[in-house]
Parts: sequence; C-alpha cells; structure tokens
Amino acid sequence: MLIGLQNLTFEFGARAIVEDATWHIQPGDRVGLVGYNGTGKSTILKVLVGEYLPSKGSVEKSKDTTIGYLHQDLLSFDTSESITEVALSAFERVRRLEKEIEQLGMELEKNPEDEALLLKYTDSLHEMDVLDGYNIHHKAEEVLHGLGFGNEDLARPYQEFSGGWRMRVLLAKMILQQPDVLLLDEPTNHLDLPSIEWLEKYLVHYQGSVVIVSHDKFFLNRMVNKIVEVYQQQLHIYSGNYEYYETEKLIRIEMQQKAYENQQDYIRQQERFIERFKAKASKAAQAQSVQKRLDKLDKIEDAKLERPDLRINFQLEKIPGKILASLKHVSKHFGELTIVENTTAEIDRGDKIALIGANGKGKSTVLRMIAGTEPFEGERVWGHNVEESFYAQHQLEALTLSNTILEEMQQCGSKKTDVELRMLLGSFLFSGDDVEKKIRVLSGGEKARVALAKTIVSKANFLMLDEPTNHLDMHSVELLAEALNKYEGSYILVSHDRYFISKTANKIWEIVDHQIKEFKGSYQEWVEWNERMAKIEAEKQKNTGANKPAPQPAAVAPQDPKPAAVSINKELQKELQKEQRRLEKLEADLNKAKEAEQKLEAALGDPANYADHSRFATIESDYKKARSQRENLNKQYEETFEKVMELEGKM
Repeated sequence: MLIGLQNLTFEFGARAIVEDATWHIQPGDRVGLVGYNGTGKSTILKVLVGEYLPSKGSVEKSKDTTIGYLHQDLLSFDTSESITEVALSAFERVRRLEKEIEQLGMELEKNPEDEALLLKYTDSLHEMDVLDGYNIHHKAEEVLHGLGFGNEDLARPYQEFSGGWRMRVLLAKMILQQPDVLLLDEPTNHLDLPSIEWLEKYLVHYQGSVVIVSHDKFFLNRMVNKIVEVYQQQLHIYSGNYEYYETEKLIRIEMQQKAYENQQDYIRQQERFIERFKAKASKAAQAQSVQKRLDKLDKIEDAKLERPDLRINFQLEKIPGKILASLKHVSKHFGELTIVENTTAEIDRGDKIALIGANGKGKSTVLRMIAGTEPFEGERVWGHNVEESFYAQHQLEALTLSNTILEEMQQCGSKKTDVELRMLLGSFLFSGDDVEKKIRVLSGGEKARVALAKTIVSKANFLMLDEPTNHLDMHSVELLAEALNKYEGSYILVSHDRYFISKTANKIWEIVDHQIKEFKGSYQEWVEWNERMAKIEAEKQKNTGANKPAPQPAAVAPQDPKPAAVSINKELQKELQKEQRRLEKLEADLNKAKEAEQKLEAALGDPANYADHSRFATIESDYKKARSQRENLNKQYEETFEKVMELEGKM
C-alpha cells in the first residue's frame, strides 16, 4: 500500500463527507474518483495529502511514498522564469548536480592532480548518468509539447500565460517529478482534445499510481482500472473503468433494492404473525421468539438511486428559415497570428455542430464571430426568423455577484413572471429559498446552472454554446446532452468533452490551415474516417516511399466517407461466410444466456427464496455467473458483428 484511509470519518461542521471509510491505494492503481457535485471529491484529495485532518480514523502512508497533487490553488504560483525552467525544476537533484559538476570541472582545471577532487567529480558524473540527467531537457520539452506547447512557447516567461496554460506547465512539472502517487483534480478542464489524448496515453503507462477527479467519461474509460465513488457518505470501490462502474452500480443497486423489498415482505409477514398470536397463550412463546429474530435481523437499506436531476426543457417560439447563418469569406487575425483566412461556411436548420480542435486554433473566436461579439473581416449573414442565444466560455464571470439568483433571471428580459422563473429555476435544482441566494456564494457548478438557465429562458431557436459542460458533474452532462437531443432548434458548440460531443453532434467543424472544414456525420464517424484516411496515407507512403502529409477533411466531407471499394475475391468471401456463421451461433447462445439470466433474476425476487439464506446465496452466485457469461457473449457478438460489417464494406 502507498497511501490510504483507514476507518476514516471527515466532517465539515455538522455535515459528514465520509463516514468510517477505508480505501487503500496500491502500486499500479489508476483510480477515477467520482461522485455528484458537492459530495466532497476534492476534499478527499486534501485529506489524502494531509491538508485536512480526519474527525476519526487515520490516513496511512508508506514512509518513502512521494505524492504529486495538482489542484486549482496552485495558480497562485508566479514567476518570470521560462516555462521550460519551471518544468525543469522537477529535477532538483539533477540541477544541483549540473552546478556541482560545472564547479568541480573548473576546480580540476586548476588542480588536475587532486585525486580526491577527481574522485568526487567521477562520482558526480556517475550519479548524473544513473539519474539520466543528460536527457532532462529532452524529457521536459517532450512533455510540454504533449500538453500543447509549441517550440516558440518554451522560452516564454511563465507569467505571460493565462491560468489554463499555467496549469499545464505545473502538470508537466508534476509528471516529470514521477511521484509514486499522482493526485489530479480536474486536469482535463485546462486541456484541449489533442492534449487530453496525449495525457491519456501517458497515464496508461505511468509507472506510479494515479488518482484523478474528472467529469470526462471518455478519459476515465480509457485510463483508469478502478473507480471510487463518493455516495451517501461512503466510498464504493469498483474494479474496472467508468463504463464497468456504471453497469455494476445499477446492478448492485437493483440487487440491493430487491433484497430490501424481499426483506420488507419477510418482516411484514413475521410482524403479522406476532400481532396475531402474541395474545394467545399457546403461541405467545413462539411469537416472542419470532420478535427476537426480527430484532437481531441485519436490516438492508433502501437502495433507491439518489441523484439530483436537472429537468431541462428547451422551448422555441419561432421556426427559422432553411439557412440560419452564413460566414462569407471571413478572416480573423490577432497581430501576426491568423485564426481563419478567407473561409466560408454555412449553418442550416437542424444542424447540431461540434467545433473541435487544439487550443489556440480559434474555436471560441469563431463562435464569438458567429455571435457578433468578435470583430472580423468578411460577412456574417443571419437567416430568416433566427433568434440566437450565446453561452460564452466565461459566462460565469458575466453573472452579477450582488444579485440573487432570481434577480439575475429577472434581468434576462424574458418577460416571464416570478412564478414562471421560480419553476424554471426549480428544474435547475434551485428550489424554495435557494432562489434568494446571492450569486457570490454559489459554487462553480451552481453558477454554471444559473448561466445555462439564462441561456434557455430565451426560447432561442439557435444556440451557441462555448464549453457548456465545464463545472457540471457527469450526471448533469448526461442530462444536458439528452435535453439538446430533444431540442428542436439548431446549435453549434465548443467542448473538450468527447462523450458530450459524441452524444450531441451530427456535424463536425474543424479549423485546418485557417479554413473551416466540415464533416457531415457524428464524432465517432469523424474519428473512424480520420483513422481510415491515416491508414490509406500510410499505405501510400509505404508503397511509394513518399513523405507527404496526411490528408485533411474536405471543405464539405462526403456523407458516407469510406475507403475505395476492394474487389471481391474468394478468400474475402470465405472469411465473411465464416464470420456470419459465427455471428448466427453467438446470437443463439446469447438468447439462451439471456433467458437463463432472466430466470435467475426472477428467482432472486421470490420471497420464498430470500427466506432461505443458503438457497438465496446459491441463486445469487448463479445469477452473477449467468450475467458474466451473457456479458462475455454480448462482447463477442459485438466484435463479430463489427468484423462482418467491416468485411461487407470491403466487398
């Protein structure tokens, strides 16, 4: 064990964050720490590093364990040193050795016969070699590049960068320090998609252990092997990624709820027996015995899923024309930096566009250009009946801190009554007296909900959303995605949350070579298309020996981009038939497995089986095996189905 909590209780005043919690972080663990907003995830990280002391229990740590902790408070750090120097400060011993070796070298020039000096110099060179000290500059540059910094940035002073970029520098330093345990609090909030993908790959192979608080499902699915959920003041531990946790949590809650309901049936039966026979002399002793058994019974808790639900409902007043907005030959420059150059694009009714790409490419700038809050060269033309609403990346900062939540909503100009505004705010989890809270006392998640409510109250038919999921927990992100899918209007959004993009977009815009390139399809289709194009280009280079850049999406990508058709041959046909036969067999096996699982599930819900603890345990064990078998068959079925589709695509 590297670090852990042992029977720990931590309280803020009268409110318990966790009670009697035990959790040990082992070597090789990559943990996602999850839970709804306000459950105390960041607080638990602070307990782990000793910033907060527990009310009861203890935090245990190996004597030699080193911890790196990335959190928002680090932004108070400031320096005029270059970002490379800040990153290199991770190598404290190597930097001291560099100075020692330089000093010893100068002394040896003056006293070349001094054996003690020569021995010390040789030992320092050996230690430098052992620490791989000659490569620290390369390592620092590699990590900084991975996190999105260009060569031209490496010599720039740290203090010239904004908060998000500063956090990247500090993350780079922490990664280079290679602590035994990395504690990362929402690092992806400060990263663009390429940097998130780089960090994913890096952390998967990281030699130490990692605990990360993140609302990015894709990120957690790819890099964690364990989930720790803060729920009802307890820590629930799941061995697997986020997708596994979601499935297992629902099964656990469902089984616990069935067991709870079965136990309640049993208790009611026994209580009826006691009530009926406690007054009869011949049965009184038996009734008393039943009462004693009930008193000793370990009560199962009601496991109904507790979670706050945003009830978001977008409404439209007007139906716009076919074309909502056109950008005609637009250009945007910041000094020598070019964002877009003479590019043209169009947003049609029904478009749900995700504008993606690396930080610095100008995604938010383009969104502001469409919204009309950023000057540019060229022309933006609104279509007929378009009523737009813009949710800016810094919308939270635009809230008036001295206003109450209700006053903030009253100033939107929606002409809604206070009763209507209260109902709307109730759907965003602000009920009763909550609407009288001042904006200044709200958490980041609460401010985000107020800002979203202001966007929605407008009844716009075209939304421009810049990072709308920042500060929302995963459940709220899911609900926002559902609401946008039901939304009858159109929108364009910027987000680094790949799960959110995959759930909401039917078109992808990417800024490539200062042009807006459009792909007609979902995010997953865009990813697959890019992978196919990269493979085709790699094959071309392999066959021709050319060293040409990979192709980029066309200004308007084809509706169904696929590799060139491959001629049918006997081997391909034979393989397809084999996989089709396998698919049919798997489908039959899967149906049988589902039936077996359903029968065992029904048996679990039978009160008679629950009363017999031994029988219930056997059925429960059989159910878990049946579920596991069905999941394994389902996975094989999906893989075989994908293979059949791939082979059919080649025919």
